Amino acid sequence: MQLSLEEGYIRDYQETDIAALVQYANNRSIWKNLTDRFPHPYTDADAQAWLEFVQQQETPTYFAIATEEELIGGIGFELQTGIHCKTARLGYWLGEPFWGKGIVSEAVRAMTDYAFTHHDLERIYANVFETNLAAVRVLEKGGFLYEARLRKHVFKDGKILDLLIYAILRNEWQTKLKPSQPS
Repeated sequence: MQLSLEEGYIRDYQETDIAALVQYANNRSIWKNLTDRFPHPYTDADAQAWLEFVQQQETPTYFAIATEEELIGGIGFELQTGIHCKTARLGYWLGEPFWGKGIVSEAVRAMTDYAFTHHDLERIYANVFETNLAAVRVLEKGGFLYEARLRKHVFKDGKILDLLIYAILRNEWQTKLKPSQPS
């Protein structure tokens, strides 16, 4: 799979991504905004384990954000099961040298389009720590709406934080795609 972005691509992970994955993911500023599933320090063994995990997925849902030269981040969604089977949870990260360039905002829009187009979903949501205001802006630019604040829900880096939930529904996404109608 490959989706074009102005500043790069969303594509499948590759074995050659290990060095860049370690270089950019081994960053405390990134780790403090993600779940503990994303380790710190981030080692070669962590990168290899991640590549093995994504390569074994029956339905690929985790992808690399990359330039022509290298991997610079990751984005994906986790398909929910059971009574939540029409829902997916979106997650993403980007190497710090690439922050503030609109890359993740564009990647979130592209991944949302991909998820709704290729999967029978009604809702995509993202969890954001209250301290991650940049991620809130990214989601809002992508059409996600604030749904809830789970108070004192997360313990990360020695702090108890609120967890914010943002989501976009299929009908909201479809409306967003329609061109403006003349009045």
